[in-house]
Amino acid sequence: MPKPPTTVLIVGSGPTGLTLAVDLARRAVAVRIIDKSPQFPRSSRAKGPNPRSLEILEDLGVVGEVLAAGSAPLPMRKYRDGQVIADADPYAAMRPTVDAPYDRPWLIAQWRLEEILRARLAEYGVRVEVGAELVGLAQDDDSVTATLAGGAEIGARYVVGCDGAHSAVRKLLGVPFEGKTTEEQMMVCGDVEVSGPDRGIWHQWFDEDGAVMLCPIPGTASGWWFQAGPERDGSGRPVPPSLESFQRLFATHTRLPGDLLTQATLLSTYRVNERMVDRYRVGRVLLAGDAAHVHSIAGGLGMNTGIQDAFNLGWKLARAASGRALPELLDTYEEERLPIAAHTLDLTAERLRATLEAIRKPGGGLDSAITPGTYGLGDGYRWSSLATGGGTDRLRAGDRAPDAPCRDTATGAPRRLFETFAGPHFTLLGFGAGSVRALRDAAAAHGDELRAYAVDAGTTQGLSDESGRARSAYGIGPDEDVLVLVRPDNHVGLIAPAGDHRTVADYLNGEALERA
Repeated sequence: MPKPPTTVLIVGSGPTGLTLAVDLARRAVAVRIIDKSPQFPRSSRAKGPNPRSLEILEDLGVVGEVLAAGSAPLPMRKYRDGQVIADADPYAAMRPTVDAPYDRPWLIAQWRLEEILRARLAEYGVRVEVGAELVGLAQDDDSVTATLAGGAEIGARYVVGCDGAHSAVRKLLGVPFEGKTTEEQMMVCGDVEVSGPDRGIWHQWFDEDGAVMLCPIPGTASGWWFQAGPERDGSGRPVPPSLESFQRLFATHTRLPGDLLTQATLLSTYRVNERMVDRYRVGRVLLAGDAAHVHSIAGGLGMNTGIQDAFNLGWKLARAASGRALPELLDTYEEERLPIAAHTLDLTAERLRATLEAIRKPGGGLDSAITPGTYGLGDGYRWSSLATGGGTDRLRAGDRAPDAPCRDTATGAPRRLFETFAGPHFTLLGFGAGSVRALRDAAAAHGDELRAYAVDAGTTQGLSDESGRARSAYGIGPDEDVLVLVRPDNHVGLIAPAGDHRTVADYLNGEALERA
């Protein structure tokens, strides 16, 4: 094969593909992203990022726009026989903490989130190429050739399939998508225009023979997410979704006039699928997001798991593609993310069971699907070969690195730890004066790929933890001197005593991270 002009080709321009494209582009990786759709969708689909995904979007520099374009989750109102039974706000008692600044998911139409990510990607000179359908893949030891419908070819060093549950990339690789489809757990979904219901409420009508759920779509005057149990014909077969069937379902379960619902788009039938691949990588081709795993919508983890796949993969792919790491570094993507996918399938299946049980009783609703486990903040990689060293009483290598408020010792200005992490680099935190030598040596040896910060080390350049919140978040005592290396995806790579000066160098020069 000829030498490819593109380093990474991404197939699929949903949130997973766009997150990966932005992360690679900001690392100066030559990336192309294609999508078979002739134009960008305007459907709302997924309801928005969870707290961990919001942290990722902050790192990518777009969280402000996402928050401005969406809204906080709304109180839920449950009805029975058309009458209000109960109100619930599952986030009412939640508050941001110093180590986790986002305490709840955020409602935003998927098309708007994608629009924000595309704009960010364009700042790096990369634009999504629509109307480009992948029909063939061939690879050798050095490159991959992607063939498009119409015969055009794209050469790349790596290809990543972010092209959804019906992934062409996965099918062309011949990777099995094992699992099950539960036909009896079926739902019709769509974006609808409705007048009348209060837009400050997520309405949920449950009856013995079905349900209708309406959640207002932020940024629209009268748009709603519509979900319902399917209408069935006289033989018990589900009726294909249409404006008319939505109107009948709306009238039946809400006891309101069906013609209040005046428009329906993104008409779809959803069946509970629980499927995943047994590997994320075949040579130079990788899978991410729904191309690798699908599960129940309970807990809202579909899009979020894909965004988090992409953030795990981006720095590894950039490092391997640039020749700064051995290709085997890419094996840690599967090592870390495949167990997360398996856990997510189990979690969402359990949350679906809990929700179906709850709605059989008056007052039950979708709040039953929400637990701290659906926030993504507890997902870590303690089992990973990239998790080195011991830990503290609160943190171990592989865990998500917490945020904390500090001050810049040179200027006195407030500085969050997340601000030091943001960007395509490793971050070395050295707590205490005993860490200064290790910080100095690491910064000299690794240049732009690492940023080193002394925390309460008595230096004029670094961070002051005057409130003690950083030490508390990391489980480090006031008199302890400790090194914490944070990976580019904001997970802890190692925790070690500050006097162990070779630890950071050994980690960054290790076979997985550095080409010998």
